[in-house]
Amino acid sequence: MSKGQEQRQTLKSRAGFIAALDQSGGSTPKALGLYGIEASSWSNEEEMFDLVHEMRTRSIKSSAFNSDRILAAILFENTMNRSIDGMSTADFLWENKKIVPILKVDHGLADEIDGVQLMKAIPRLDELLEHAVIKNIFGTKMRSVIKQASPSGIADLVQQQFQIAAEILRHGLCPIIEPEVDIHCPDKAQAEKLLKKELERGLSQLNAEDEVMFKLTLPEQDNLYADFVKHPRLLKVVALSGGYSRQEANARLARQRGVVASFSRALSEGLSIQMSAEDFDQMLDASIQSIYEASILPS
Repeated sequence: MSKGQEQRQTLKSRAGFIAALDQSGGSTPKALGLYGIEASSWSNEEEMFDLVHEMRTRSIKSSAFNSDRILAAILFENTMNRSIDGMSTADFLWENKKIVPILKVDHGLADEIDGVQLMKAIPRLDELLEHAVIKNIFGTKMRSVIKQASPSGIADLVQQQFQIAAEILRHGLCPIIEPEVDIHCPDKAQAEKLLKKELERGLSQLNAEDEVMFKLTLPEQDNLYADFVKHPRLLKVVALSGGYSRQEANARLARQRGVVASFSRALSEGLSIQMSAEDFDQMLDASIQSIYEASILPS
């Protein structure tokens, strides 16, 4: 079995969830602040990314961060291009932890138009995807956001996601399509129904050999996305925490049959640079265990 086949099988069949370690750009200072590192601790972007890589490395190297409960980890480009103990981050994850490496490829959100925020243009996408293949990345992730239950806006957003996914598939990578519905959307349930319809349309237009993943906001209607879980074009359906607390996100997730977590902020909630190694590992272990249980034990 090739490495790619083994990684696909890991995502398809093994119990666990996807850890999102992909804050980048504007979200990095906030992530560092929650970790206890103030903005005064760095004087330029490179120093900031040094600090976030130290934070990510601490989590990845923790004994709690293991393949017993974690299927994959989403990285951003700067993390992919760095190393852990002399190995590229992606290779460290797979060779040492048997955790599948995935890369965030979007460059953030455009301004809201027609109730949605599309992705900004992604310059050098082909070059980035070629580099990801060289770095032994399995798949990619890209996020856009739905703010209103706008049929035309949601249709445009999903169309953009699938257009870029097609380019990713051509490079032999598996795209995670992430059309987040803002948890503060005034008609969130209706937006989610519109989104499901457009996602079904996108899936119907994929080639027979294509396989993608969905990363979706925890829905108002439980098991709204149950049909997707066994869809032949979908490798995995995962949920984002979307601003919910870890407790709330876990409770909502546990009601979605076949959907597993891909949490970011909810995963790192409570971790601090001031913690001792023992306290850090215990806190991370408890967080991972609670998310794992919500992912595999739906009610």
